Amino acid sequence: NYLNNLVKNIDPCLDAINIIDSIIKEDPPVNLQKGGFVKNGVNKELDNLREIFFSSKDYLNKILEKEISNTGISSLKISYNNVFGYYLEVRNTHKDKVPESWIRKQTLVSAERYITEELKEYESKILGAEEKIIALENKIFQNLILDISNFIDIFQVNSNIIAYIDCLISFADISEKNHYVKPEINDSFGIKIQNGRHPVIESQFDLGEVYIPNNIIIDNNKEQILMITGPNMSGKSAILRQTALIVLMTQIGCFVPADKVSIGIVDKIFSRVGASDNISLGESTFMVEMNETASILNNISERSLILLDEIGRGTSTYDGISIAWSIASFLHDHKFKCKTLFATHYHELNDMSTQYYRIKNYHVTVKELDNSIIFLRKLSPGGTEHSFGIQVAKMAGMPKEIINEANEVLKNLEKTHSNSFKKNKNKDSNMQLSFIKLDDPVLEEIRNILKNIEVNNLTPLEALNKLNELKKLVKK
Repeated sequence: NYLNNLVKNIDPCLDAINIIDSIIKEDPPVNLQKGGFVKNGVNKELDNLREIFFSSKDYLNKILEKEISNTGISSLKISYNNVFGYYLEVRNTHKDKVPESWIRKQTLVSAERYITEELKEYESKILGAEEKIIALENKIFQNLILDISNFIDIFQVNSNIIAYIDCLISFADISEKNHYVKPEINDSFGIKIQNGRHPVIESQFDLGEVYIPNNIIIDNNKEQILMITGPNMSGKSAILRQTALIVLMTQIGCFVPADKVSIGIVDKIFSRVGASDNISLGESTFMVEMNETASILNNISERSLILLDEIGRGTSTYDGISIAWSIASFLHDHKFKCKTLFATHYHELNDMSTQYYRIKNYHVTVKELDNSIIFLRKLSPGGTEHSFGIQVAKMAGMPKEIINEANEVLKNLEKTHSNSFKKNKNKDSNMQLSFIKLDDPVLEEIRNILKNIEVNNLTPLEALNKLNELKKLVKK
């Protein structure tokens, strides 16, 4: 019924069509400046100019025939040059037959050249005809526009209706072709997507390839912030993007790529995804990231959806972790409690779920096989401690010696470095990172001494001696 009513409201604009059809040729040129788009018979002056311009050769032949008949000069001819324009050329043997009304312009060895009033008059008509034709056609076109402007309101209504129909046909076409489903829209603050897919990525797949769907359940009360970890290329960013696209497609009235969708109205979709810089303004990638994130945090509402991808990666690791932690904490404690998908490689952020009850950990699954990884692209509950960056570098074709050295460096760092977040029980206390560099030989020796001390068997004097021994080691 809705489509039928739309079609019924289209005005066929027959009067406008008749006006255009009476003036403009069926297949006019695109460029108005070249003329040739006005029909013959529309304007008498235009028709005369066209006859002069396009029939100049015939007209000059008529003049030539008339002058031969009048003078009896059989060898008479009409020619043209840039100095005299059109002229009559008479051989010397016939110059006594030249009428007095002809004006001599040039004498050659064997001939003389003349002009006549009729020839000069026609020349001016020919040379000015094209310019006059274009000017006259443009004038006719401007008058046509003025006449058609009376139909603007009707054209706008028609355009609007056609745009609606075009949009709905597109929605229907892709929904049927790609097996989309009708989403449910409600007044809740939650988003429930069952087996959601990315509409663009899946359209690029070859025949036989299957897009791995994922579920997303997020709301303002229980699962407000989804902290998503997983390796590069595992599909974290795709999950963020497909969630936003499904929400957007729902609210513009299209079916969506999923098995079942229920969405509470979303007023804004904020995204901080991808890396970019603004060199011309002196802004680094990190500065652009912080500017965009600040804009998001200053404009959220309780119905907003936020996508944050790798926040803090543009600065040092500890600065990045601190900023990412603080942003997640801010969003959790904010009065609006807006829904957030937070993809990160900072595995330390998984600890937030123990302190912030609306932050939930998820990871994109992979399978490790013979020191390589297989991406399963499935979102599962719980965090992960591995980014598999070296394996991804290996898949990219990085030289073998680099991969081997990277593995050795990684083992050394994992063995000798420890970094963790600690939060005091005091509500207002700051988070601290404890970093202990254990590859220092003095610290190693102190650790070994402390490890071998039998505290329960030490006398006070022996304890003092041990303390003095440790003090000497520190002074080295």
